[in-house]
Amino acid sequence: MNYYDYIIVGGGASGLMMAYRMSKDSFFDDKSILIVDEVKKQVNDKTWCYWEEQDGEWNDILTTSWKNIVFKSAIYNKVESIAPYQYKMIRSKDFYLKIWNQIALKTNISFLEESVININQLSSEAEVITENKVLKTLTVLNSILSDDYKKQSKYPVLRQHFVGFFIQTEEDSFDDSAATFMDFTVAQKGNTRFMYILPYSKKEALFEYTLFSKDLLAYNIYKTEIEKYLQSKNIINYKIIETEQGLIPMTCYKFWNKNSKNIIHIGTAGGWSKASTGFTFNNINKKTILLTNHLKQNKPLPKFHKINKFWFYDLLLLDILSEKNHIGSFLFSNLFKRSSPKKILKFLDEETSVFEDLQVILKMPPKHFIIALFKRIL
Repeated sequence: MNYYDYIIVGGGASGLMMAYRMSKDSFFDDKSILIVDEVKKQVNDKTWCYWEEQDGEWNDILTTSWKNIVFKSAIYNKVESIAPYQYKMIRSKDFYLKIWNQIALKTNISFLEESVININQLSSEAEVITENKVLKTLTVLNSILSDDYKKQSKYPVLRQHFVGFFIQTEEDSFDDSAATFMDFTVAQKGNTRFMYILPYSKKEALFEYTLFSKDLLAYNIYKTEIEKYLQSKNIINYKIIETEQGLIPMTCYKFWNKNSKNIIHIGTAGGWSKASTGFTFNNINKKTILLTNHLKQNKPLPKFHKINKFWFYDLLLLDILSEKNHIGSFLFSNLFKRSSPKKILKFLDEETSVFEDLQVILKMPPKHFIIALFKRIL
């Protein structure tokens, strides 16, 4: 069979979560749904973190969670409670297992293990071309990121890039009551660089050397910086259990402009990653619920995405960091020094009022934002 009601291209977080939502909704029980990817993901290849106030639907697969976060820089150091929020960590293997177990209950959802060569909008349907098949559908949900955002100059493009080491020590070495959100005490070297630390036991933690910048580094540089950081904390006797490496585009490029009558882009490919921070999991969680309802109501796909005020806030910050990448530590330090972490997290979740927005934004040095604003409106 080469025709499906829905074809989900890409079996990562957004594609699988869409399949999960559809599998749990009886509306889709008589709809044929195909997931296409070159590999069926079932191993730990990602770590996702997000925050929420109560227990959520993913609590059963949490690796751990924290009620406190740490921020460190040359001008501000503090451990702070984020109550009523909890900062939560999920390993991808557990996420994949939960999703695939649910999908296995549905005979109308199938998986094709092939690379996708092309996706085309036809006159009244969409076409997905794989290595060996030509598939047709009324609705493609595509999570494969194209390079189009790299070929434009209207919106700056930074990259959040990192290498992470899962460290295990023989003795208790970590305070597992708090996650280190950003540690800017590492050498900045003309960029926005920080260490991100997730201790999930007193003997195990993930250390990620992270940059918000335009250019990637050689792998050995990330590795060396993590090793230097561990040594500075007198963590010497350890073993590396796993490693991970990631790259998230940070841009306000309008990915959703590529949505068409029968094709919608989801996940990072649809602009679902938070442009100013790279946080994606919670956005996927929210957007998949909204998109499932959108599909059920048969609303036009190009009408799904709506730009809000937070898109413009992100754009101004990226304009600043694109031109002056070295001041990231200064900007974030002022934000955390002068605002409560609870308000910052609510702001990053895009749930604040205009008054609350100003309470956060005005805590950052205004000169840079005023200049960026005038450049955008003039």
